[in-house]
Amino acid sequence: MIKIGDFARLAQVSVVTLRHYDEIGLLKPVSIDRFTGYRYYAADQLPQLNRILALKDLGFSLAQIERLMQGGVSIEELRGMLLMKHAQAEQRLAEEQGRLSRIAARLKQIELEDSMTPYDVLLKTAPAMYIASQRVTIPTNDQVPEYLTPTIDAVYRHVQNAGGKDAGACFVIWHQSSQVLIDEVAEAAVPLERPIAPSEQVGVYELPATSVASTIHRGDYAGFAQAHAALLSAIEANGWESDGTYREVYLVFDPSDPANHVTEVQYPLRAGR
Repeated sequence: MIKIGDFARLAQVSVVTLRHYDEIGLLKPVSIDRFTGYRYYAADQLPQLNRILALKDLGFSLAQIERLMQGGVSIEELRGMLLMKHAQAEQRLAEEQGRLSRIAARLKQIELEDSMTPYDVLLKTAPAMYIASQRVTIPTNDQVPEYLTPTIDAVYRHVQNAGGKDAGACFVIWHQSSQVLIDEVAEAAVPLERPIAPSEQVGVYELPATSVASTIHRGDYAGFAQAHAALLSAIEANGWESDGTYREVYLVFDPSDPANHVTEVQYPLRAGR
């Protein structure tokens, strides 16, 4: 028989681990001294412990390992469990590879600008939502407030008249790139708690979920150029692909002081980014 400390050294695990496996019934010692409480193991238990450690390394929980060790899992079920673990590992690998790309892009940006940008770009999922919206064509970019403000107001009036309730900050979907400054097509949108009846001017539909590159702009809308530059730089550096539109989500609107405006700028990305 082998004392627990010696058995732990042979297997290269901690004594605490062996005690825990004993407590949960996963690997019991062959003998426990009734006077000292010392646990003793046998050499032929090393393969059993090695299998536990191998299954743990594959990502199985101790409860799953116990079932496997007791023969409570069929070959088909084990195959399915391993396929799931494989898919989960691939997902984690893809996420880490994406993180590596974003780190490399940030390093490149710092090297080029020799400073920390005020715009942090995040990759996130914009959830699916029902919206009430109305499109408007804006002749020139300097006329945006003149055309957009009454359009947003009209959408809110329709939501109220139709007995609906908004479910968050209003936003605008711009149906062209930020470089287009003439005849811009903007869609003023209000998220809804539930669908309502549309009107001739205001449509109602479900906007699907999508991946977006996102950043936060604080201050007057005249400063959006830097936010767009940061987003476009991040999209290029990470190998993403914009779908050709962008969104402005008006998180905080302070008509008394535009310096207090907070806007999230989002670039929807094509599937398979």
